[in-house]
Parts: sequence; C-alpha cells; structure tokens
Amino acid sequence: MAVYVYSIVARTHPLELDGLAGVGDPPTALRAVHAAELSAVVSDAPEGLRPKRRDLGAHQAVQESLMADGTILPLQFGFTTTDDDAVRAVLDERTEEFLERLRALDGCVEYNLKAAHEESALLRQILRDSEEARQLNEEIRSGRGGPEAPLALGELVSREVRVRQERMADAVAEPLTEFAQEQQRSQPSGDDFLNISFLVDREKQEAFLSAEHGLAERLGPDFDLRLYGPLAPYSFV
Repeated sequence: MAVYVYSIVARTHPLELDGLAGVGDPPTALRAVHAAELSAVVSDAPEGLRPKRRDLGAHQAVQESLMADGTILPLQFGFTTTDDDAVRAVLDERTEEFLERLRALDGCVEYNLKAAHEESALLRQILRDSEEARQLNEEIRSGRGGPEAPLALGELVSREVRVRQERMADAVAEPLTEFAQEQQRSQPSGDDFLNISFLVDREKQEAFLSAEHGLAERLGPDFDLRLYGPLAPYSFV
C-alpha cells in the first residue's frame, strides 16, 4: 500500500504519536520510519484522498503535535510514496540536506502575512497624484473624452497600480525582516499585493508581533493585513 508522509524529524525526536490520528476515514494509524539519523512520520495512504476539512485538520494536528516536541520538516498535504522502503531510501540519500534544514529551523516558527489595499482608496491616490489620469477622468466624466479615453485611463491606472503595489509590498515587508531568520515571498492572489512568509525565532516572536501590530496601525484602515501563525515552517523546508 502507498505511504502518506507527514513530516521528517531527527532520530532523537521523542515522536509521541499515541493519541494522534492520521488522514482518512476512518483515520489511519501513524508510525515512524527510521534511518540512521532521521525519522519520518507516516501512515498508510487512503485511497482517493482529497483536501477535505477533516483531513487537512488531521494533517495539521500531526505537524503541531510534533512541532511542540522538537524541530520538524513538515511536508505539504497529500505527499505520498510507494512504501516504507522508499521513504527510508530518501532519508538515507538526503541525510545531510535534511539535517542542515533541521538545524536552520531549530527553535523557529513560520508566520504568513497577506496584505491588500482598499481599491477605491488606491484609485483616489492615483487620481490625486497623476495629472494625466486626472485629466482623462475629467474628460470622460464631462463627455469631452473621445472613445479611446476610457481605454487610455484604464491602461494608465493599471500601470500605476502595479508600480504602487510593488512599492507597497516592499514597504510592508521591510520593517519585519529584521525579526526573521529567513523570508519567502509567494505570488499574491485576489486583491492582495503581498503574500510573504517569515521564519521567526521563538525568542523574537513577541518583537515580531509587536512590529506587525505597529505597522498595521501606521498604515491605517485602507490596508488589510492578515497575519497567520505560528505555523509549521512549510515554506522553508
């Protein structure tokens, strides 16, 4: 049967698996696959597994329990391989790489920050700051603009939005980087202009959270900052 892999840990990790349930319905039993210096927490892989709420929660609960007892390399939901021997072979083959990452992640957690800017507020800024945009907008509203004016205004605003969002992304991320060991940006989606993860030493969590709170207050109500964490350090494995 295929094997579902949750996490990789050092062989010295206590691996308190009693009472933890794996993915699947009914829940699969957890077990450890050992190599010389590493262990992997696995279970049998249920057939037809999908990212449903119960299974996502079970996956995350395993990571959180393991993380409470030591450093982990968490795998994303849905990672499977053929059997225990295949898991053991990867642990043996990539021992030094995994040990290096475990050392880098020791004592750290992940925080993910997403940021959006209220669309109408951003548009008001562009119309206030750009004389060309302001003139095109006035021509359209007064009926003096030709048929090409709306397209020209739309293209101008689109360019300005991209430039301003890139600048805002740097301005939001920069004050928090000094509290992070590493950072990893991902492609933002929807209305967000920033999606960034920070690897934060537990000893700096309070300072990091205080800095994020102060940043949100300074930016004001036109900005929507959403901070998630502490999380297992998925983005830094």
